Parts: sequence; structure tokens; C-alpha cells
Amino acid sequence: MRAEALRSLLRLWREYRTTALFIVLMLCFRSAWADWVTVPTGSMNPTIIEGDRVLVDKHVFGLRIPFTRVHLTRGEDPARGDIVVFDSPADGTSLVKRVIGVPGDVVELEDEHLTVNGHTARYTRGDAQRLRELLTATAAHHPLLMRESGLGRPHDVLLLPDRAAPRSAGPYVVPEDMYFMMGDNRDNSADSRYFGFVPRRDIIGRATRVVVSLDPERHYVPRADRFLTPLS
Repeated sequence: MRAEALRSLLRLWREYRTTALFIVLMLCFRSAWADWVTVPTGSMNPTIIEGDRVLVDKHVFGLRIPFTRVHLTRGEDPARGDIVVFDSPADGTSLVKRVIGVPGDVVELEDEHLTVNGHTARYTRGDAQRLRELLTATAAHHPLLMRESGLGRPHDVLLLPDRAAPRSAGPYVVPEDMYFMMGDNRDNSADSRYFGFVPRRDIIGRATRVVVSLDPERHYVPRADRFLTPLS
């Protein structure tokens, strides 16, 4: 019986080894080099909206052994303004946020105005057309779109005046090898203001673009205008 079972296994291996190797290599590629994540919440509105499938460059912060957090190379350090995917210090779930503070930075939020190392961001009105992309639940809070600049890469942030939320926080001094993360949806984001700093080892990769976006309010019909959209 053992010999017969062994012959069966060898026969299966000969027939499907190409497929098996392809699957293993694909999984290794997705684990260590590049992958995509589905964004189910609005914490990064308006940059990323619910239903976006976001491409993640995993090797940019150092090449890892597949299926582990062990780095083979150091890679780049996350920069202020990067949109990154990381494991939450609270429960280990994968989150997508923007890097606000790097090691040594002093970060403070005062009445929705962000200050880093004593420099306060500048704010102007953002493009109101982007508000049309928001889901109904978010639009019900009469959102305000602002363009934040002066602290790195300019980008839009979303404020929800009708939603109860802390609008001042800090100051926070970012420790060595740690990062301070915030969502672009400043009044509806569970981020470093709540769960603290994120260790560099837990940062999985940099989110670079929307691959495809499926609208959850329209039976997951693809949003044609978001196909392969780069993230700021």
C-alpha cells in the first residue's frame, strides 16, 4: 500500500508540478515583493476611498524572507508623506495610513492644524469635485476638503465638522525606529493618536496606486475614473 501511495504522489507531482511551483512562486512574490490590499474603510478619504484595491510595493523598505518579518536588506526608510501599509500595534490588522512623523520629529495637532518640528502646515480649499466620490455616510457629515502643504508632499485631507472627534492632540515626540501615522480623514481615523507609534519592522510596504476600485454603493461596479490612479 505504501508503494502504491508513493507512486500516486509521484504521478500527481509530475502532472501538477508546474502549477504547484507557479503558485508557490506567486505567493512568495506577493509576500515579499508586491501585493495589493482592499480598503474597506474611509479613514484615508479622499486619497483612498472604500472599495479601492491598492498596490503595495513591499521590497522598497527592505527585502524580506517570504512569509516572515525578517529583513534581508535595509531598504529605504519611510519618509514623511508616504502612504504605507503596516500591522496595527493594537491588534495586528493591516492598516493603510500616511506617515506624519519620522524618528526624532515632534508632532502636534491643534484645532485641525498639523505642526511638525515647530512648522505648521498651510491649508487652502481642496477640489470640491473630489467630494462626489465619498460614500453617503461620509457625505452626511458635510465634509470639508482642505489642501495641506508645507510639511512635505501636498495632499488633501478631509474634515468632518458635524462628527464628534478630537481635533487637538499631542505633542508627540517620535522615538528612534518608530513612526507616527495618521489618516487623511482626520476626524474618522484610528491611527497613532489612539494606538501609538508604529515600529519600522511592522511597516510592510508603500502604497503606490489604486489598481481597481469597486463601488460598494452601486453593487461593486468598477469606478472607471480610479483605474490605475497614482496615490499622492
